[in-house]
Amino acid sequence: MNIVCSTCFTTNRIPDDKDHNQAKCGKCQNLIYAANPVELNSNTFYPFVERNHLPVIIDFWADWCGPCKNMAPIFRNVAQKSPDLLFAKVNTEQVQQIAADANIRSLPTLVFFHQGKEVDRISGGLNEMQMKQWIMGCIQKISS
Repeated sequence: MNIVCSTCFTTNRIPDDKDHNQAKCGKCQNLIYAANPVELNSNTFYPFVERNHLPVIIDFWADWCGPCKNMAPIFRNVAQKSPDLLFAKVNTEQVQQIAADANIRSLPTLVFFHQGKEVDRISGGLNEMQMKQWIMGCIQKISS
């Protein structure tokens, strides 16, 4: 399985018999997996989405967005409880081209990617139960 380091964004191959949660990056020697969402920018977005074999959930947000700020701790909490998923955030004000490429029209928007392909998206503030239900639906889509 390939996992992109959450610190230096180098792609690392993790043997099937090893736990990706404890693996260290071959380049920077930090833990590859981050329980908290990773901030992505124009240099790190595509490698993180396309090279990870684990599903990646991206929160597209902005500082001025009230629902984004309300959902941020919920997103972080769900991320910390989901060791087999990767979570990341994209500030649409700082990375406008990525938001345009992703066709983001409202905030917050969550996009679920699996091996570089968009599986689903949902817009608007979610509570923890709604977020978990949406994620479970996405996982079912990639499992079938």
